[in-house]
Amino acid sequence: MPADVALQLDLAFRLLVASVLGAVVGFEREIHEHPAGMRTHLLVAFGSAMFTILSIHGFVDVLAPGQGTLPDPTRIAAQIVTGIGFLGAGAILKYGTSIRGLTTAGSLWATSAIGMAAGVGDAIIALVGTAIVVFSLWPLNRIVERLRSGAGRTIRVRLQLGRLDALGSITKELAAHRVELSGLQSQRTGKNRYEVELEMRPPAGVRVDAIVGLITALPDVELLESATISE
Repeated sequence: MPADVALQLDLAFRLLVASVLGAVVGFEREIHEHPAGMRTHLLVAFGSAMFTILSIHGFVDVLAPGQGTLPDPTRIAAQIVTGIGFLGAGAILKYGTSIRGLTTAGSLWATSAIGMAAGVGDAIIALVGTAIVVFSLWPLNRIVERLRSGAGRTIRVRLQLGRLDALGSITKELAAHRVELSGLQSQRTGKNRYEVELEMRPPAGVRVDAIVGLITALPDVELLESATISE
């Protein structure tokens, strides 16, 4: 087999490895219904590997011997880190005072590194990197949720208020029971009608339904929805 064909097959295999590993990371995001799923992570890993391969092998024969300085093979690869930052920023969303998508942005950034490792032929590093990223997204998230369950879960409550002043009573009640208020959104839905969404972290030993009961017992407060949320 000619050397050039053997090299092309090797580089194609690297692209395949990067794509598969990127899809593995994206699968976890996909099943948890995050914006960037399998296709996005696959493309990030594939693109990073492709750019890395091109930066190493694509410009080797551009200059003949003695015709100036050879291109720096790290220049294109270095820009991948910056470029992925813009893509990751698109995965970060702001809901009121809460931020969502930071983990997905981090997984995209890490997936680009996996693609670069596959692109230079370090398949073992790419495999280990994939295992670490998937562990951080799935099993580690379960561990964190269990730890949080002992120190208060995060709950989202949607309320309807008959007067906006009732919001002050709610925050006082939460503060009195050491409930951390991590997010708050409000909007007027009609005359003397306000819809409020709260994100709270009750302390250890305090039941979620007890906190919801305290809030809804206040005058002019009606519960619309209550749910436990995770990252």
